[in-house]
Amino acid sequence: MEAELGLKKNLYMPRTSVTTESNKTGSWRFLRPRYEEKTSPCSTACPAGEDIARIEMLITQGAFKEAWETILRENPLPGVCGRVCYHPCEGNCNRREFDTSIAVHTMERFLADTAARNETKPVLERLPPKGKGVAIIGSGPAGLAAAWFLNMLGYDSEIFEAMPEAGGLLRWGIPAYRLPAAVLSNEIARIENQGVRIRLSETVSASRFEELKTSYDAVFLGCGYWRNIALNIPGESGSGVEDGLSFLKQLRQGAKPDVRGVSAVIGGGNTAIDVARSIIRLGGRAVIVYRRRREDMPAFDEEIISALEEGVELRELLAPVQIAAQGSDCILTLQQMKVEGRDRDGRGRIAADGTSPVEISVQRVFVATGAAAAETWHEPPPAETAGHHTAPLTPHLPLHLSHCTLHQEQQGTPIIYGGDLTNTSKNVTQAIASGKQAAMALDTFFQSGAGTIRERLSGCLVGEGPSLSMEIYMHGPRKERKTHIVSHQEINTDYFQFEPRVIQPRLLIEERTSSFDEIELKISANTAMREAGRCFNCGICNDCDNCYLFCPDVCILRGRDMTERHIDYDYCKGCGLCVVECPRNAMTLGEEEKL
Repeated sequence: MEAELGLKKNLYMPRTSVTTESNKTGSWRFLRPRYEEKTSPCSTACPAGEDIARIEMLITQGAFKEAWETILRENPLPGVCGRVCYHPCEGNCNRREFDTSIAVHTMERFLADTAARNETKPVLERLPPKGKGVAIIGSGPAGLAAAWFLNMLGYDSEIFEAMPEAGGLLRWGIPAYRLPAAVLSNEIARIENQGVRIRLSETVSASRFEELKTSYDAVFLGCGYWRNIALNIPGESGSGVEDGLSFLKQLRQGAKPDVRGVSAVIGGGNTAIDVARSIIRLGGRAVIVYRRRREDMPAFDEEIISALEEGVELRELLAPVQIAAQGSDCILTLQQMKVEGRDRDGRGRIAADGTSPVEISVQRVFVATGAAAAETWHEPPPAETAGHHTAPLTPHLPLHLSHCTLHQEQQGTPIIYGGDLTNTSKNVTQAIASGKQAAMALDTFFQSGAGTIRERLSGCLVGEGPSLSMEIYMHGPRKERKTHIVSHQEINTDYFQFEPRVIQPRLLIEERTSSFDEIELKISANTAMREAGRCFNCGICNDCDNCYLFCPDVCILRGRDMTERHIDYDYCKGCGLCVVECPRNAMTLGEEEKL
């Protein structure tokens, strides 16, 4: 009708000619979102305290060197641990409740192998020289770690090793199919290149130990456990009975002993598994005799599975009571056992079942039931009796920490014991943790005395501990991270898809049992990036920008390189959308601070 009357219709839109910046809507806020990085559960489970969430994030971005250096700040042996660590991190992975855990050990090995192949040199922080020297007895994982971290803290360290090559149990007690010698040598060379001196073929006796205490400002003992624990049964010292660790040492020295026929291996730990699998590779048959059940074996479950795949026989609930020679064979007498509840470690408590013993005929017997310190002076002083024969100790010594023991007599040279000598769990990663803790404890001791060590180290815990972070100790960026451990319920899983875990390529069984070649094969960079991309990166920001995209008030600000996000609180109303949509729980919404 308006058109018929010749009227023209105009549409007017209101528009302001002034800015609305003066309307600071942040004044409405009673809840305040903030960026707050937290701790991933995998890192707390790692004895070495590696920053796993950040490592996986860097791999996803293709920043392999930076990811490798992130490991080296907490663990100097990633190539070793990527192969022989029991990876408790994977058992605590939040992704495990979604589909399957991240293959952390595979990623660690990939980074180490990539760095070795490219001859990459790490660029790491080192504190100014302290002008003090530390003698380290033993070049196993504890001694190597202690030297590495003392070097980072500005100390000169010198390792004394009795054998002609460094590595300790890593070199002489782990078969090549699990840990090739070249991998270990490469890691040790890097430690030496950082300034650590290793003196080979230098056995430290009790008298030499006393000399070292006068020549150095501190001494670290990481001698390891090399003396076989006796079975205390008749016939164990007879012909045909050998020590499992000595057998493995012979193999690493190039020997190929004749193990044709059937060999019985007594024990249930990793040494027993390694001996049995080595026998298979030398053309013999191996039977592991264990007094408890398979689920009670201290050996890594993956190693047990591999041993059974390769033809090792496992006989459970049988305890040796006698070994007798019969011609060139051995008659092994075994008592059948039964389970009666659980012991304090959670394993089956066993007792003889009352039946008659059984006998098996084998060509030889290997004993791998555990080891102890080779010399009594290697052992740390026990808390209840230490110093009873000396002048009174300072109020805080001997100091027994979770992984090492610090001792000092009559204000003399501080002695710190570590590795197998002090660790409840005898494995490589715990030994590395021991060396790291020892370096921190010595540094704190020299700076402010023994009485401050516990408090100083408690500020370096990864989450709830007992793992420690050297980056935190050296006041690196990780120090700003909260100790709160991110749970699976705190992850926004809507942003993740189900994706299968990488399958580590391996040699075929017939290839594995015919040589000592490394079993697990390499993976490609693309495979590593894809696997690392499955990681939730619990508790840390990986620049996904959900906070930026979902903010209705456009108050998420980014730095020039699109990182270093911060919130403009003048306009943030505290709606919490950014916190809810953060997939990784790297933000927190709390009550507004009162003026």
